[in-house]
Amino acid sequence: MNANAGKLLVIGPSWVGDMVMSQVLYRYLQETRPGVTIDVLAPAWSEPLLQRMPEVRSAIPMPVGHGELGLGRRWRLGRSLRSRGYEQALLLPNSLKSALVPLIAGIPRRTGWRGEMRYGLVNDMRLLDEQALPLMVQRFVALAQAPGEAVPARLPAPRLVADAGQARRCREQLGLAGDRPLLALCPGAEFGGAKRWPAERYGELAGRYLARGWQVALFGSANDRPVTAAIRGHCDDHAACFDLAGRTRLAEAVDLLSLASAVVSNDSGLMHIAAALALPLVAIYGATSPVFTPPLNDNAATVVSDIDCAPCFQRECPLGHHRCMRDTPVERVAAELETLLTGGGRQ
Repeated sequence: MNANAGKLLVIGPSWVGDMVMSQVLYRYLQETRPGVTIDVLAPAWSEPLLQRMPEVRSAIPMPVGHGELGLGRRWRLGRSLRSRGYEQALLLPNSLKSALVPLIAGIPRRTGWRGEMRYGLVNDMRLLDEQALPLMVQRFVALAQAPGEAVPARLPAPRLVADAGQARRCREQLGLAGDRPLLALCPGAEFGGAKRWPAERYGELAGRYLARGWQVALFGSANDRPVTAAIRGHCDDHAACFDLAGRTRLAEAVDLLSLASAVVSNDSGLMHIAAALALPLVAIYGATSPVFTPPLNDNAATVVSDIDCAPCFQRECPLGHHRCMRDTPVERVAAELETLLTGGGRQ
């Protein structure tokens, strides 16, 4: 093991997409510190994602919910980590609470951006220049560098390693065919309705590919069922259109998604998972922007609204018209998808 590699504890993000993008940091650390040991403290739901990142030795579940102080539980966790001998903690969230466990664990170097009042908790505090580091992944990687060191122009992309056996079992259990191309649609967005391309647009796109003999799978959580049901309704409940919303755990969704021939998605956690699986991907942006969190995949295309009020970064359209997504035509998305499929030879 490289004597300078060290043992690191990373305090991970609380959102699916951010967790996927954090793999850029882990891959960068492996490239620049051969032999490094990386453990990630993160919400329990994220363990399936971290298990699909070969760079991470272990996922440590955070016993406290998002936004909850839970000081006693944080104290017990921090004390239990003391024996692991971490040399540095990298704090990806900017909250004060995220800095408590590394302090209690006695980790000598605790690196993070200046966020909430964490003076004393973070003893290697960095000042963020947002213009110099416009991408979230650049900000993650900068914490692993010396202060002021330039972030490389080219960073490793996230690359999740799917479980092929589980993917096959899920496909068989859900009734999808193994010999027909699969278009995965991800119409949900936990952030809010402003990020959703309308169900009727997804339905029209799905219909085009069903007519060509493709299968269509609608991915999402149980919260997305009204939207996925509407999409399937637009397809006249076609037998080759599978509504999977709420029917798969996160691990199964990742593995099953790896079988897709192509993906169309809103700006969501599933979009970042599809990008990290290196799938042909069209990501649709309206209320948000790919400037900060683009799909990290050379085989991806973005469709971005150009109306004056976009991006607004609001959960729901503050003007009530939702034009940024409603005015994005199916033809534009379909053209981008066809370009990817033709260029990638995935048809």
